[in-house]
Amino acid sequence: MKRLKQVVMGLVTAMTLFTGAASGLSVAPVTVTAQAATKHTASSTVNLKAKAGIAVDAKTGQILYSKDADKTLPVASMSKLLSIYLVLEAVHSGKLKWDQKVKIDAATAKVAQNTKLSNVPLRAGYSYTVKSLYQASLIYSANGAIEALGTAVAGSPQAFVAKMKTKAKDLGMTDVKIYNACGLTNQQVGKLGDRRVSAKAENEWSAADQATLAVALLNKYPEVLDTTKISKMWFEKGTKDATKMENWNWMLKGLTAAYTKLHIDGLKTGTSDAAGANFTGTANNGGKRIVTVVLHAAHESETDPARFQQTQKMMSYVYNNFKTVSFKAGSQIAGAKSVKTHDAKQPTAKTVLASDVQLWIRDDQVASNVQATPQLTAKLAKDRELQAPVAKNDQIGTANISLKGDQLGFLGDTKTTKVPLKVTEPVEKANFLVRAWRSIVALF
Repeated sequence: MKRLKQVVMGLVTAMTLFTGAASGLSVAPVTVTAQAATKHTASSTVNLKAKAGIAVDAKTGQILYSKDADKTLPVASMSKLLSIYLVLEAVHSGKLKWDQKVKIDAATAKVAQNTKLSNVPLRAGYSYTVKSLYQASLIYSANGAIEALGTAVAGSPQAFVAKMKTKAKDLGMTDVKIYNACGLTNQQVGKLGDRRVSAKAENEWSAADQATLAVALLNKYPEVLDTTKISKMWFEKGTKDATKMENWNWMLKGLTAAYTKLHIDGLKTGTSDAAGANFTGTANNGGKRIVTVVLHAAHESETDPARFQQTQKMMSYVYNNFKTVSFKAGSQIAGAKSVKTHDAKQPTAKTVLASDVQLWIRDDQVASNVQATPQLTAKLAKDRELQAPVAKNDQIGTANISLKGDQLGFLGDTKTTKVPLKVTEPVEKANFLVRAWRSIVALF
């Protein structure tokens, strides 16, 4: 990712970003215009000035806005979120420890010492803690730092790329091209790269894939926000390599593109000649967290705030035009209030949700637009009915929840989100004579 020195940050002013923002409790209003249909279709949408974009609920993956979200494009340093997922996985499994030292090899140091790229100056033969490399990767988009972490996780850059590909598939990312841990071109990473591919090759996937990754990361490792929300931090403070890191996410509080009505605390930018300006953002307004992805916004200069303007536009559209409907654990939902039983004393069994769920509906819609279909666990089903006996409060399957008339659906190319479903009372098995009589009656 090509960057100028940090001094350019002061050249960007809030007046160039979000001009005309409305005052009051709501975020800035957004003009809604027609948008051509794509695989993820929006009947009405913002006029997004980027090649692709998507907005989703951070918990369920419900798609709230989409523009060419399935188009594969370069993602540059947003790749680091996939690498960070694997780093956090290694920390949680005990393979890595935060205070563990990582020794820097010559090839990684060569990348890290390139001042034309986003970096902290790692030195060959020196060691740095996993935590400091992790922070540098997320806050300052340090390319050498994430490459060092990848090698620490997998043993080599190539082995780490293999793990990235496997993890991407496991998470549901459908069309990915991965060449390195950091998102630079194959040429820029030098000996850390893949000799079999073009020098210009760089990581590529879609906005929908990036949203899938971000949602998975936030749900599995929410502590990532403790770092992505940091606007400024020192690397190796007190040493000759001390580097003041200022977050490239200029939408954070206190930075040049901060917008007070959007409570943004992550996640990651990405910039390259091929990718343009990219940004995966997340905001939590009133307990309602969303994730947005902007791919290939304008990048006329290092001070161009276009990616953040387009992010603000998408986020404002969602918060201004949608409301949420919540269903608590233990509540019932239309279409999945009961299931038919098989060989039971009673013909049906009452069911309730086993966990909370929140869905978004447009302001012109009502809660009755939310509907559900029960799906029984295979081992408990007989002729699509719940096979007795079943104990009280046992989970018997899922409520597959959707919205009437919804064209966007959820990440993963599905129109539903699945919520665990349980019975409220025991489903007891009918005695032999009752079951025999029912079998006889069924013959006529």
